[in-house]
Amino acid sequence: MTDKPVIVAALYHFARLDTYRELQKPLAELCCKAGLKGTLLLASEGINGTVAGPRAGIDAMLAFLRARPELAGLEHKESFADTMPFYRLKVRLKKEIVTMGVPGTDPTRIVGTYVAPEDWNDLIADPDTIVVDTRNDYEVKIGTFENAVNPETATFREFPDWVRRNENALRGKKIAMFCTGGIRCEKATAFVKSLGHDDVFHLKGGILKYLETVPEAQSAWRGECFVFDERVSVGQGLAQGTHRLCRACGAPLSPEDLRSPDYRAGVQCGHCAGTMSEADRARFEERQRQVELARERGTRHIGDGSQPGDR
Repeated sequence: MTDKPVIVAALYHFARLDTYRELQKPLAELCCKAGLKGTLLLASEGINGTVAGPRAGIDAMLAFLRARPELAGLEHKESFADTMPFYRLKVRLKKEIVTMGVPGTDPTRIVGTYVAPEDWNDLIADPDTIVVDTRNDYEVKIGTFENAVNPETATFREFPDWVRRNENALRGKKIAMFCTGGIRCEKATAFVKSLGHDDVFHLKGGILKYLETVPEAQSAWRGECFVFDERVSVGQGLAQGTHRLCRACGAPLSPEDLRSPDYRAGVQCGHCAGTMSEADRARFEERQRQVELARERGTRHIGDGSQPGDR
C-alpha cells in the first residue's frame, strides 16, 4: 500500500492552545507549500482535522505541529487513497474542535479509559458492557460493531441529551464508546464521567485503528466505516469502500442504493427524491451537466464525486 501516491492523515489533540489564532496563518502557508489539501480546525482546546498529500508534505506538517510544546504528543493515523480525496485546503478557527456544546467538558482533565483495538473485542463481548456508537445516524447505518447501541443522533450536539435520557439504563454498567478516529469519544467519555459514571471506556484510535489493526477473521465490525472525504467509506485494512455520496442530500449510498430507480447521479437519491424544490433540482442538474462536460474534456469538475472506477 505504501506505493500509493496520496497519504491521508487524520489527527487530533486536546491541549490548551492559547495561541491558536496566531497558528492559523503559518500552518496554512506550510500546508499549501507542501501540497496538502483537507481541513484543519484550531481552537483554544486543540487541533483536529484530516489532510492528504505526498509523504514529504505530511511529514513537514506533523513536524511543524509537534515542534510546539502543547502539541508534542500529537498522534495521527494514516491511510492511502488512489486520488486526492479533497478539493482544497481549509484551516479554520472554531470554538470547539469537535462540537458537543457542553461548556466545561475537558478531556485533558477527565476522560474514559483507553482500550487498545486488540483488547476491544473482549470488552464488548462482556454481557455487563453497553456498547455505544457516538457517531451520527447516517454513519451508523453503513457499519457498526455487533450489538452496539445507535443513539440515532443527527449531530454530535444531540448526544448529551441522549445520555441524560438513558442514564438509568447506563447506571452501574460498563460503558464502551467508539467513533471514527477517537475524537468524539474523548468528549463523550469526559461528559459521561462528569455525570458520575465510573466504568467508562473508549476505543483508542477509533474504528479506523481497529480496521487497520484487527484481522478480518477476528473482527467484530460489520459493514463499512463512513469517512469525511471523497472516499466516503473504508473497509477492512482501510481499503476503499463501496459507498458513494449523494451530491444532493449528502447521504452515503450503497451499491444497492445506486441501482434505485430514484437515483440520478448528482441530482437525487432514494433518500431525497421528492423532497427538494424545483430550484434545487435545477441547480443540481446544471452542476451535473458541468461535471459531465468536464469529463468529456478529460478534466474533473469540483462537484464530481465519482471514483476512478465509476468513470
